[in-house]
Order: sequence, then structure tokens, then C-alpha cells
Amino acid sequence: MRILITGGSGQLGQEWVGYLNRKEVEFISLPSADLDITDFEDTNRVLSNLRPDLIINCAAYTKVDQAEDEPEIAHQVNGQAVANLAQYCAKKNIKLVHFSTDYVFPGTKDDMEKLPDGYPEDHPTNPVNTYGESKLEGEKAILESGCGFLLIRVSWMCGKYGSNFVKTMLQLAESRDELKVVNDQFGCPSFTKNVVENSWELIDQGKEGVFHLTSNGKITWYDFASEIFKQAGVSIKLNPVDSSEFPTKAKRPAFSLLSTEKIANISGVTLVEWEEGLKTMLAELKV
Repeated sequence: MRILITGGSGQLGQEWVGYLNRKEVEFISLPSADLDITDFEDTNRVLSNLRPDLIINCAAYTKVDQAEDEPEIAHQVNGQAVANLAQYCAKKNIKLVHFSTDYVFPGTKDDMEKLPDGYPEDHPTNPVNTYGESKLEGEKAILESGCGFLLIRVSWMCGKYGSNFVKTMLQLAESRDELKVVNDQFGCPSFTKNVVENSWELIDQGKEGVFHLTSNGKITWYDFASEIFKQAGVSIKLNPVDSSEFPTKAKRPAFSLLSTEKIANISGVTLVEWEEGLKTMLAELKV
């Protein structure tokens, strides 16, 4: 099986590259310079030459606040580009593996009361910001294309590559004695190592459809930061604050927990407790 990874230089893409190298699976990882998936003609030309049996799309526009200022770019990368890949996969009868986000849901406090275990896969979507809207556009494009697909939603993504909350907290602690961290937004992190391992299990079993993939638990960003510093042995004063103290251009959901009941019931899938996922990540970072 020949696999094509798009967005291979990003946080999740690099995790896939390392994993498939260790598995000794044949794959190609292309940067945007060699494959512009927002261009329909270029996508079809390059893919027709490469003839992949499976496409794992890790390419994404992830700048949540910046998306409010450049919605066209966000929708091109997260929407139109996904449509281009999905149409190719439908035409060639190959599977598309695509990663989406908790931000496709509204994240209201009412939902937090009604859905204590998080949003199930089939819950109605209703994003509250441009980034979420652009990711939902990509999801709809896949569903409408008729291609075989694995659509995996993740949340609060963290891993040893790229930029993320864990790395940001550790970097800030190097120059500060005190930090304020939001304590009224609830969710749970997805660690890239666990995401890739379980996604591969789904691929290996020939699974299709929509799945939520995070670690186990329900926390706030303040809870997350507290555990990061505890496990890293960093002494710093943390102050829990409301999100109103950190006004952002893009609205953030108050609740973005994803229910993992569906994927947890699949034999071979191993979800980790969020503290354990963090411990593994910090060990990879040699913290």
C-alpha cells in the first residue's frame, strides 16, 4: 500500500512520518510547495502521477484568531482543498483519512450540562468562529463527495512536534514566576502519538465514518497547565481566570469535550488518560 501524507511538515504530519518510518510502510510526504491541494488541477495532476492507495490529510489552516481576518485562506485550505482531495478519492475509489476539530460544535454551557460525556459524533454542528466554519466545510465536502473516508475529530492537539499548549506553558515558565490561565473552558487534549497509533488501527481494520479521538478526562486549560508544571517539576504560581480576561478575535467554545464512546468500543484501540498522555509527551520532549 502506497500512502500519501499531505501537510507532512505540521505537528500531526510529522508524527505520521515518524510512525510510518518505524512501521516501514511505504509513503510519500509532500509539502505545499510540491502539492497545492487548494488548486484542483494541480491536485489531480500530482496525485495522478503518484497514484496513492490511501491519502492521509494532515494539511490544515489552524490559526484560529487569524482566520477571522483572512477567512478566504482558511476556507481554501480547510474547505476547498479537502473537497479537491475527496473528489479525487471518489474518482479513483481510494480512502481519504482526514482530521477535523471539536470547534465544529457550538460549545455552549447548556450543552455541557446536557452532554456530560461530551459531544457524540452525530450531534448537530454549529461552529462559533471562522476556523470552525472552515473545518466544517471540509467535513461536508467529504460527506458529499461519495468517497470512502475516515473523518477523525480531535481536540486541544499536543505532541512533540510543532507548537502547542504544553510547549507554550513550558516556554513561558522559563521567563515568568506567575501565570494566568483560563479556567472556564472545558475539554480534553488529543496527543498526536496516541492519535496516530489509534488512527492506524482504524485504517488497518478498514473502518470508515466519523470518529472522535482524544484522551480520557474532562479538564480546563488551568487544570492542564497545573499538571504540566507538576509533572515537569516547575515551580510557578498559577492563577485561574475567566476567559473574559483574555479577549480574543475569535470566539472560543466554553465546552468542547468530544465523546469517545464510539471509538473506545473498537477492539485494538487504546485511549490514554490525559495525565498519562502528557507524561509520555514530556518524556519525548526530555522534560
